[in-house]
Amino acid sequence: MTETATAPAALPLFADFAGVIDRALDALVAAGRLPQGLARSGVTCEPPREASHGDISTNAAMVLAKPAGTNPRALAALLVDELTREPRVASAEIAGPGFINLRLADSAWLAELALIAAKAGDYGRSVMGGGSMVNVEYVSANPTGPMHMGHCRGAVVGDALASLLEFAGHRVTREYYVNDAGAQVDVLARSVHLRYREALGEDVGAVPEGLYPGDYLVPVGQALAAEFGDAYAKAPEAEWLVPFRTRAVAAMMDMIRDDLATLGIHHDLFSSEAALQASGKVDAAEAWLRAHDLVYDGELEAPKGKLPDDWEPVALPLFRSTRFGDDQDRPIKKSNGSWTYFGADLAYHFQKAQTADALVDIWGADHAGTVKRIRAAVAALTSADGASPKPFEIKLVQMVQLMKGGQPFKMSKRAGNFVTLADVVDMVGKDVVRFTMLTRKPDAQMDFDFDKVVEASKDNPVFYVQYAHARIHSTLRKAAAEAIAPAPEHVALLGVEELGLVKLAAQFPRVVESAAAAREPHRVAFFLYDLAAGFHAYWNVGNDRPDKRFIVAQDAALTSARLFLASQIGQVVKNGLALLGVEAAEEL
Repeated sequence: MTETATAPAALPLFADFAGVIDRALDALVAAGRLPQGLARSGVTCEPPREASHGDISTNAAMVLAKPAGTNPRALAALLVDELTREPRVASAEIAGPGFINLRLADSAWLAELALIAAKAGDYGRSVMGGGSMVNVEYVSANPTGPMHMGHCRGAVVGDALASLLEFAGHRVTREYYVNDAGAQVDVLARSVHLRYREALGEDVGAVPEGLYPGDYLVPVGQALAAEFGDAYAKAPEAEWLVPFRTRAVAAMMDMIRDDLATLGIHHDLFSSEAALQASGKVDAAEAWLRAHDLVYDGELEAPKGKLPDDWEPVALPLFRSTRFGDDQDRPIKKSNGSWTYFGADLAYHFQKAQTADALVDIWGADHAGTVKRIRAAVAALTSADGASPKPFEIKLVQMVQLMKGGQPFKMSKRAGNFVTLADVVDMVGKDVVRFTMLTRKPDAQMDFDFDKVVEASKDNPVFYVQYAHARIHSTLRKAAAEAIAPAPEHVALLGVEELGLVKLAAQFPRVVESAAAAREPHRVAFFLYDLAAGFHAYWNVGNDRPDKRFIVAQDAALTSARLFLASQIGQVVKNGLALLGVEAAEEL
């Protein structure tokens, strides 16, 4: 190699070259070869699908040729002439019907390596979000017991997404909706009353069917006994239901916060359904909807098939969700005058939309049936008076099957009949749980195999990625013991294989932006696995060839260059893991 290291560019490589392509198009416009005012939003700057085709591919000629009234390959030829004026472009080729593939000079990759070092923990950070506020609601489990593994995957996906959006330039509110107004919290209060009587010395026997049986309610009952004595032991339910419900929900939310903290999850806002209703906000939402002709009084359609004997048409307030893509209008109140779950949920989203530019809900897959109606509601609530609807996405998360020894795994008596999140974290650690939850798309089924997730092998993604980071730090420690430090002065000595690692790492800023735009944090986990695989592959070459090792005896200059490379690959791994809420291990 003859190139020398250059000063880092202001932008990551792909963002920088998007500007290079844009300036080439400007030059063609200025020369009269392209008409002014062509929309360029569809122009891409990305790696080719096949690495052998080059370093950067653009569809600019394909996108712009038709509106420009020309042939894609003819426009591509004009663009190639402009793009090869850029010093960092070694060659440019036209492929197929008009794609352009660029091969970059080594100096471009050396500059990117310098950029990683200069930005350090901020490498990959983006301003794409423009400071817009995104509300991410996740977990929102009923406050009736400890967190279990059914909640875990959505908790991790939501928390990683929130971190990703912040890194991509958004402001984020992490929100938990406390469902404390339904029948389930009355069942909780009755379950706690049983434990309260038990704490007073009464033999309550087996927990009756329909109540929560978990031992986690025992200390709640004891606390109530200490507070109230036997005042409510024989009292009618009407006297104790509300105070017991209030204290039980508070105790459960304390437990839930503690459970989530074991995963490093902390919400900014806990919104109470009971408080929402008590404040009159559901009534206000109904009034607003009526004023905008979005709620009317009508009768529900009769159930399909044979009618039940007790079917009677009842006039109810119905939301016009069919205007927004739903298959029928939906009731917001029941026949007894209480709010339907949808009615309360509609008002809750109305509340969230007041302070957010975009909304994201992370739901369990069992809520799939309500997706269409709540999407319709948010579209209605945020598009009145001619405004465009606020962006709103619902991410459905499939359940996780726990396995051990090839069999479904059951564990906790404390919870009654499910495995608690805290127990799993205690068994395998926060980092293993978090990373594993992001190794598949959220809407795909997942097995969490206790044997596999602690296995030290390539088949265990969390180990494979953390081992890459640990290997890098082990090498840096060994070099430091020999008084050799990473240094950028000799990076021109790096060869094709080493620059291949830089090319992999340079994808990180693109991954951050695309993952944030798609609301898919698992893309970061996939990227980290690929980067770790590239690093391990290079390391393994050194096992057979001493001249390819990071520490090369008798060649201090090459060693310092490779150590600098290794430290920057480690930095990118660390940055990616931080987005997922996973520590970058320095030794394993």
